[in-house]
Amino acid sequence: MTRVNQELADFLRRARSRVDPARAGLPHDGRIRRVPGLRREEVALLAGVSTDYYARLEQGRRITPSASVLDALARALGLDEAGRTHLGHLVGTTTTRRTRAVQRVRPGLHQFLDSLDSHPALVLGRRTDVLASNRLARTLFTDFDAMRPLERNYARWLFLDEAARTLFVDWDEQARVCVENLRLEHGGDARELVTELAARSPEFRGWWEEHGVYQRTHGTKRLRHPVVGEVSVQYETLTMPGDRDQTLFVYTTEPGTPSREAMNLLASWATPAPRMP
Repeated sequence: MTRVNQELADFLRRARSRVDPARAGLPHDGRIRRVPGLRREEVALLAGVSTDYYARLEQGRRITPSASVLDALARALGLDEAGRTHLGHLVGTTTTRRTRAVQRVRPGLHQFLDSLDSHPALVLGRRTDVLASNRLARTLFTDFDAMRPLERNYARWLFLDEAARTLFVDWDEQARVCVENLRLEHGGDARELVTELAARSPEFRGWWEEHGVYQRTHGTKRLRHPVVGEVSVQYETLTMPGDRDQTLFVYTTEPGTPSREAMNLLASWATPAPRMP
């Protein structure tokens, strides 16, 4: 069985184990459930396929379901849009470019980042590579520009740099979110990174094997910064027009809060002193 098919089998088993039969609309049949979630025949019933067909799919057999069957399985398993996309990746029906150009941020976007002098901002590319960052982001998180180009990766820093674990008050939550986002790129560019992180981080390996997949476009991060202390930031993400593989992350703080005061202090601390004439 190939790795991709094994991952498909694992994903389907875990997905059906998370479904509440009552919420799925299935009547109680009097049988004792020895494991949580749906039985194989129940998934097949909800998806409108034969039990044998679904069983072979969950075993990782070389089957290529149609888009309509995948949609039906996604509904039966309660998958969201990110989960449906991931399912398509696993069965090989999602088309991707065979060759990937080196990712570069256009000059205008660099200028835009630098203009956000009171808000940390990052541009992440495929597999969470850090393509660009402004001064305040490098001060709040870490100086990605000082790293070797191949090491400028958000997930790699988050899991392998001890300073990142100390920085995030909610490191476990942020790290799990990172894994679930990275799951959307289960193959191709991300495979080498996933192999490295799984070998070097037991937390990454455990969360990766859970097959959680969820694309977060906004949220909150809680940090304990060595210069300004605790600060809570909210982030929003924007996909770049013309390059959907680049995502802008902008971090803000709520007005009138200690976090805003801390961010203002950090911004002033990060601003270089003016040169004397």
